[in-house]
Amino acid sequence: MKKLILLSILALSAVASATPVEYKIDPDHTFPSFEADHMGISIWRGKLNNSSGNVALDKEKGQGTVEITIDLSGIDFGHQALNEWAKSKEFFDTAKYPLATFKGKLDGFSAGSPTVVTGELTLHGVTKPVNLKINSFKCIPHPIFKRELCGADAWATFNRDEFGLDAGKVYGFRMDVTLRIQVEALAVK
Repeated sequence: MKKLILLSILALSAVASATPVEYKIDPDHTFPSFEADHMGISIWRGKLNNSSGNVALDKEKGQGTVEITIDLSGIDFGHQALNEWAKSKEFFDTAKYPLATFKGKLDGFSAGSPTVVTGELTLHGVTKPVNLKINSFKCIPHPIFKRELCGADAWATFNRDEFGLDAGKVYGFRMDVTLRIQVEALAVK
């Protein structure tokens, strides 16, 4: 009888440990950035300073989800006039479309770590599939908060004109944009 009770407790604890862990994106340690063509002669780089979101991760089952929100008014090319233009009606139109969102599913698990995020990006009122490749992924115990901290480096390429952002296309600007995301997220509990 004691063995049966012990086995039941072990089975229940195994089920309990297999539940997804919820993480909150740390905006101070998350860095979405992008690269885009400038008239075919150079690459402009910028970053998006304001992001938030959540991750649910079940390493044992090899599954999880990601939801990220980016405040586009935080765009930063390192050039104030270009920042203001990007926020204007001529491009992002942040008065009408203040946020970009990405919702996805963690996939391609190897040794408990995802290698891909299959998802959808909503930008400028348009939603399209965009998949992120995860270059690196690691979780550690946070030395101060004593909760799990996970970080990743991911990237994707998409065509901005598919989202209605075709400024410069008539002048020969390439429409492909490389999105790079360095992210850290802290377990909620």
